[in-house]
Amino acid sequence: MNLTIPTIDCSVQDPFQALAELRRKLSPQGDVVSEAGRQRTMALFGEPLAPRQVVQRICADVRERGLAAVLEYTSKLDGKSLSLETMRVGADELSAAHAACDKSFLGTIRRIRENIIEFQSRILHEDVQLVRQDGLSRVELRQRYLPLRRIGICVPGGAAAYPSTVLMTAVPAKTAGVKEIAVVVPPTEFGGFNQSLLATCAEVGITEVYRIGGAQAVAAMAYGIEGLPRVDKIVGPGNLFVALAKQHVFGEVDIDSIAGPSEVVLLADDSAIDRYIASDLISQAEHSPGSGVLITWHAPLIEGVRNELIRQLGQLPRGDLALTSLNDYGALILARDEDQAAELADWLAPEHLHISTKDPERLLDRIQNAGAIFLGHNTPVAVGDYFAGPSHVLPTGGTARFANGLCANDFLKRSSVISYNHEALDDAADDIRRIAAVEGLTAHSASVDVRLDH
Repeated sequence: MNLTIPTIDCSVQDPFQALAELRRKLSPQGDVVSEAGRQRTMALFGEPLAPRQVVQRICADVRERGLAAVLEYTSKLDGKSLSLETMRVGADELSAAHAACDKSFLGTIRRIRENIIEFQSRILHEDVQLVRQDGLSRVELRQRYLPLRRIGICVPGGAAAYPSTVLMTAVPAKTAGVKEIAVVVPPTEFGGFNQSLLATCAEVGITEVYRIGGAQAVAAMAYGIEGLPRVDKIVGPGNLFVALAKQHVFGEVDIDSIAGPSEVVLLADDSAIDRYIASDLISQAEHSPGSGVLITWHAPLIEGVRNELIRQLGQLPRGDLALTSLNDYGALILARDEDQAAELADWLAPEHLHISTKDPERLLDRIQNAGAIFLGHNTPVAVGDYFAGPSHVLPTGGTARFANGLCANDFLKRSSVISYNHEALDDAADDIRRIAAVEGLTAHSASVDVRLDH
């Protein structure tokens, strides 16, 4: 096995320079596309367009031609000839998938759903009211939260089935009170024709499932097409084309983030177990593309993890895909000390950060930037991906510096509600007049004066 994952020794080379190149490749500007994706682009457009150009053409075409364009791209890119009727998964198909699904799997889905509801309900925003009463003067201020009317969810389905994505997006939305949820998923054996995925949709109450994927599905939800009304917000992961399409339609609709390949950074000391660390690195790399980075100040761990990677990769069905990802987007970093290790991890601002040390809480205080943080040797990222309760839809590509993971609150609209009586307006009038005069907006002060000059 040709494992060439680079080792970076911070005592002899600048780690920030090497990691900056890694971060560039993993960003949406890095154009990380599979070879199959490049070949489809050539076959469809007859020229090697950049991913952003592909997305712009597809979105413009869907906006112009609607359903016809979506079905045409589905045929050419996914090899499925669909119609208006077959594009949407029928209620009978959802019921049949649910009825035929393994009962133990449905039990797992229910337990995960309850975990998500429990956590998301606890963090859900509540209306706030503030009343200022001074004699006859009364001001009432409120912050009001209402759920979005209609959202769209992108569920991947190219190389694997992802019922977990349905759970981690739809359940927080339902917890927030969203009534209309449309799920789009590629028309593949892992997507729109996958029994487990369809059964999961049925179990959590999703009635709108469409067998379309890629940029054309994002455009369809953003602009609306025959048979698929437009949504107010699009969430969920996908490949580079999906991420760029979400970026393209932002403004027409809201989006959760512009996500890149999955990634994990592990902070580990001399208490870390090399086989655990190797398995965590592989678990994200198997998304293919996916990135795994180890940062340690315990030198022997580097070699132990490298040996374990070789051993474990040879035993996994997707080991060859994970190997390619680790070689291209991974790193084993020997930091000078704990302080430098924490600095590097925070600078990377990873999607997943696993602190695998004797006292992870102490290092947690040193970290500001990470999408989700996993503490201790017995909390692999898979716990968050599949079971715990926070959503696994997280900021990637260093955007955890300013972005957050998806949660129920992202499906709420907030409005401020302001109520002044006559006396309160009179009390505020002079201050309003002064600032209006400075800004030259005299009609603002006039709108106050007209109510007081009588």
